Amino acid sequence: MNDMTQKNIAGMSLKGGRKDQFYFCLLEYFDDQDRWFLKSLLRVKDQENKKEKSGDDVIKSWIEDYQLKELVVDVPLTYPAYHQQNQENILEEKEQLIMVQDLIQELLVEDEKRIHDNPKRYELSRNHDDMVDFSRDVLKVETYDHILSRSFKRRLKKGFLPYWNRTLDFWVWYYYYDQLLDLFNISFDSFGNVSLMNIFRFDFLKTHFPKSLLLFESDFYITLIELLRSAVISKKDIFALYNIEENVEARLDIIKKIEATQKIFIYDEELEVLCKNPRAFESFILALSGQCIQLGRTRTLPDWTMPLKTRFVVPSF
Repeated sequence: MNDMTQKNIAGMSLKGGRKDQFYFCLLEYFDDQDRWFLKSLLRVKDQENKKEKSGDDVIKSWIEDYQLKELVVDVPLTYPAYHQQNQENILEEKEQLIMVQDLIQELLVEDEKRIHDNPKRYELSRNHDDMVDFSRDVLKVETYDHILSRSFKRRLKKGFLPYWNRTLDFWVWYYYYDQLLDLFNISFDSFGNVSLMNIFRFDFLKTHFPKSLLLFESDFYITLIELLRSAVISKKDIFALYNIEENVEARLDIIKKIEATQKIFIYDEELEVLCKNPRAFESFILALSGQCIQLGRTRTLPDWTMPLKTRFVVPSF
């Protein structure tokens, strides 16, 4: 296959502890078959035996062998505004921070106006939103597109921390805060979801990447939400994914649905690894997000999130 027709993208999840193995998951497109294949699933662990070939050398060789050009990861590629590595761009960063603070204030002011205009109706709507109803469509409205949920309002009132949050964080809250909480019981913070040790680990790994390798950031949970939004998977699939007795079968069901709708073929050997190992599965989902980059199916982020720097990918299926 010549370079004109070769398209490939890899995903790598770095979530997990120090001893966790991580995986590079490579998807490659074959033009003659109009189909994507899971071409390689590379397992890497930190070197513990000096006689073994180091994981860093394995990664470098793997990237070169497959002529990998793009990699999607789940660790931040940029730092908050008030970080020592951002001192040269602090004025530009301040402008984006002011815009975000203004947007937060607008949301809170609008919410107070709704309370003042019709407090009874507001409270009824609030109580309805707070009800636990597993049949409710959590994607019917965006987080910002109704009265602020109690949890989202508390998040906004806590404020935006310029030494901990990126402006990108607010964009994710704006569109996904309630959905992340309802489906996964988590919130999004660039430097709260990922341990500093994993960030340091990735910074070290990057020294072994070729300079030509283009990096993107994405999020496993947001990609699952977009798969749900597009009816590729169901809410039942997501709940089963976090049931200890059903999670292996749930990963298999999700992968089969992705294969059927996204023109991806996975060999049985790799399929077994993806189903049994959550780290491998997460890397596959990140690679799927990367597939959308190559297909031109991603959400456009506003300038104040600094998309050219963060290179944060939200897929659209």
